Amino acid sequence: MLLSLRRHQTQTRPDTYVTETLSFSCGGLPPNVHSWYNIKYMGGKSSFLHWMQNPALLSEPWRKLPENDQEILEFIKSYKPRNDRAGHLRILLHGPVGAGKSSFINSVESVVLGRISGQVMTAAASESCFTTKYKTFRIYKDENKTHCSFVFNDMMGLEPQKQGVPEEDLKLALRGHIAEGYKFIPGRPLMEEDPFYNKHPSLDNKIHVLVSVVSATTLNIINDEVVEKMREVRLEASRLEMPQLTIITHVDEACSEVKKDIKNIYKSTYLKNLVERFHQVLGIPLNCIFLVKNYSSEVETSSEMDVQILQPLKQMILFGEDFLKDQED
Repeated sequence: MLLSLRRHQTQTRPDTYVTETLSFSCGGLPPNVHSWYNIKYMGGKSSFLHWMQNPALLSEPWRKLPENDQEILEFIKSYKPRNDRAGHLRILLHGPVGAGKSSFINSVESVVLGRISGQVMTAAASESCFTTKYKTFRIYKDENKTHCSFVFNDMMGLEPQKQGVPEEDLKLALRGHIAEGYKFIPGRPLMEEDPFYNKHPSLDNKIHVLVSVVSATTLNIINDEVVEKMREVRLEASRLEMPQLTIITHVDEACSEVKKDIKNIYKSTYLKNLVERFHQVLGIPLNCIFLVKNYSSEVETSSEMDVQILQPLKQMILFGEDFLKDQED
């Protein structure tokens, strides 16, 4: 593996090293990272050396993808909540700006319809948030405009300081207190006297599954304040006994081997290390963290792409159904 790097060995704490990478292959840092890199939460110096000594691909995938995507697709299309008080299963996507939350919703609908969908407006890579309102997205399951029995809520991304969605608004959304169409105001949480504050949320209004969405291309350099906000939201969801999952997107941009062949998604040593390190940062169980490449440049769907989107989606539905069962009492 060829690399050119310069290492700055200033150590402010025992677990903190700062490194500048000029060029690197998939076995280490993603090739598009060319800046100072703080690995405070990512395993320190030993992890850096570990990346250098390991091959880019494993001989066998460390997680198997389902062989029959049609079987999962039928399950997703036919799913209905068993709890009579819930007309649908509500999944909240949250995470840093530009992580691919809206693109994941489009990708899910593309898989279900069997054609590329663009229901949710998305923006190219940007430092500012494209989503500004709290909105529910229903997934069409056929061209007759019938819907699946699960919905997604997309919201403004997390940013440092008082930028992005207020952490308090995320907690209110979990409990169903934010009404449809509310426009988020960075640095100013929704107040109880606001007309968009739902004082008496039903089970349908509440979130049933919390999904963190993070980008593989920026996860190593994610801002500390954003990590802390995600941790606080996770703690609130845990207090509500709400199931939580994570999807790591843009995996093809982070690993050239996955860009060559999507089937390498769970063979990549770099992505495997990324999953393990994110598990250490937020405490999300390893079997609740999934790698995803959203539909972006493709003009047609394919089984190879569909299956790696369907796997986490099925898990969201199963976990959410378990949560709704617990609300029957």
